[in-house]
Amino acid sequence: MATSILGTGSYVPQHIVDNTALAARVGTTKSWISQRTRILERRYAAPGEATSDLALHAARRALAQAHLAAERLDYLILATSTPDSPQPPTSCRIQQRIGATAAACFDINVACSGFVHGLALAMSLAARSPGARTLVVAADVCSRVLDFDDRRTAVLMGDGAGAAVTGPADDEGGGLLDFALASQGTASHLIRVDAGGSRIPASHHTVREGGHFLRMEGRTVANFLLREFPTFLDRFLEHAEVSVDQIDHFVPHQPNGVLLDRLVQHAGLADAHTHRTVRQYGNTGAASVPLTLDSAHRAGLIKAGDLVLLAGFGSGMSMSAVLLRWTGAQP
Repeated sequence: MATSILGTGSYVPQHIVDNTALAARVGTTKSWISQRTRILERRYAAPGEATSDLALHAARRALAQAHLAAERLDYLILATSTPDSPQPPTSCRIQQRIGATAAACFDINVACSGFVHGLALAMSLAARSPGARTLVVAADVCSRVLDFDDRRTAVLMGDGAGAAVTGPADDEGGGLLDFALASQGTASHLIRVDAGGSRIPASHHTVREGGHFLRMEGRTVANFLLREFPTFLDRFLEHAEVSVDQIDHFVPHQPNGVLLDRLVQHAGLADAHTHRTVRQYGNTGAASVPLTLDSAHRAGLIKAGDLVLLAGFGSGMSMSAVLLRWTGAQP
C-alpha cells in the first residue's frame, strides 16, 4: 500500500525582524545582509514561546487539511535541534496537546535535514504497518541559539514550524516513491553547538563563553555542499530511475538565497520549479522544507501527478531526499 502526503501545515511567529533592525543589532548594514543572503526578513519567537508551541500550530493545520483526527495517528515524529528541554521528548508534549493518544512519539535531530528524514521514517514505518498514519513535524526556535556578535550566522536564521500527515495513498502510482539518507561525520564540526550535552555540561563557564550558541563555518559548509550534494542527488535519482529533467518541483532546505541558487545550478535542477521562502523567513532549520512545501501547496502551485523532489542538508553533515508523485491533497 503506497503512502502519500494527506495534508500539510506551517506556522511562523508574529514578530518580524527585518534587515534594518537586525543590521543595527549585529553591527552591519541591511545591504550587506541582503546582498550576501538574499534574506529580507525573518521571524523570532516571542518570549515564552517554545518549539512545541510553534509545532502545535503547524500540526493542527496539517491534521485539519488531512481531515484526520489526532486520535487516529499511529506515529508522531518531531524533527528539531532546539527541543523544549533535553527530556521529555518534545514530541510527547505535542502528543498531549493535540490528543494523539494512540501515537508512538519520538524526536529526531539531524538539524536541517530533519523533516525529510522524518518522511523517510514514515515511509519505512508504513512498509512495516501498511495503512499507518504519521504526523511528521519539524520546528526550530533558532533565535535562542544565536550569537549576535557573529553576524555571518546570526543574519541567516529564523524561527518556524512545518508539518505533514502521511497515510494510505488514494491514487495508484502516486505518493511517496523513494528516499535516500546520508551523513559525513568527518565534517560534523562544521555546524555545531558545543556545550549543553554530556561532554560539556551546562555551567556558568560555558554560558559565559557562549558555548550554547550555534557555530557554523559558512564558507566551508558551502564548499562541502556544492561538492557533495549534487552527487548525492544524482545517485538518488539514478536509483529511483528518474532523470533530473523529469522533476517538476524542487523543495529544498533554505540555507540562504545565494547558496540555494548555486546548488540548483550545480544539481542541474534549473528547469524545475524551485520553491523558495528564504526571502521572508530566512533559514528556519528543520522547518524550512515543510514550511516551503506548505506555502507552495496552499498557493495551488503543485498539481496532482506532479513529480516533487524534497531535499534537506544540515549538520552531521547529513543529507536527505524524498521523491513523491503528488496525489492532490486539497489545499
